[in-house]
Amino acid sequence: MPVINPILSTPSGTGGMTGPCADWPVQWTCELSTLNPAVTGDAVSMATETLWGLSGMRFGLCEVTLRPCASSCDDGRFYDDFGPPWSARHWPQPALIGGLWFNLTCGSCPGTCSCAEVSEVRLPAPVYEIVEVLVDGTALPSSAYRLDNNRLLVRTDGQRWPRCNDLSREDSEAGTWSVRARFGEPLPQGTKLAMGELACQFAKAADGQDCRLPAGVQQLVRQGVTISFPDVGELFEKGRTGLYLVDAFIATWNPNHLRSRSRVYRVDQPTVRRAGT
Repeated sequence: MPVINPILSTPSGTGGMTGPCADWPVQWTCELSTLNPAVTGDAVSMATETLWGLSGMRFGLCEVTLRPCASSCDDGRFYDDFGPPWSARHWPQPALIGGLWFNLTCGSCPGTCSCAEVSEVRLPAPVYEIVEVLVDGTALPSSAYRLDNNRLLVRTDGQRWPRCNDLSREDSEAGTWSVRARFGEPLPQGTKLAMGELACQFAKAADGQDCRLPAGVQQLVRQGVTISFPDVGELFEKGRTGLYLVDAFIATWNPNHLRSRSRVYRVDQPTVRRAGT
């Protein structure tokens, strides 16, 4: 069949990302050498999830393996409005595109900017970087492709992306190809310190030690001294923790207290196959 353009149809955004893909780095702000490593590990994981949520679920890089499938110019969508395809294949054939008639040649699909045919696939956007591209189980050199507009993977070595992808096989076998890419946004410089302060308090609380996290007490009177604490409900409602470094990080990167990053969905477009998910 003639191929108009081997572009992958995908939804907008990375999709399926329901949490940080790995624990964030930590620069400890307290001494925890006597604690069980399992306790500090749990504290780091909890601090990661907390900061990720309070910063608007924005930061962190996640690696995803995609198995592209080329689309055919004979998939029937063009003829839904203009009747069935011609029984005899005589090329070029006319096509109404954007209100103008064009002659399409067999297997040729110049892009909107180029007079030559461009072999490309459309990935979920935005892509942070391409890690590896496998074709028949062999990694292509990075000089064989480039990334345009944070989503278009363009072949630059004069070859075309494979027309078929045997999805019943692993991407290390013949007849397959895959794209391994990272999605998301890198962590800011201040992440380590904010993580260190928050993880310290989580670890101390888990070990039964005194910690600086608000415990719901607003006022404490002891030996004639009155100590006032911030309203925990008000703090949490504003996306704050009462910890200086943590709240400075949140105020810098999520000043409007967004619950999550905004997304745009195209419900009428097919989804991409993600290997192993």
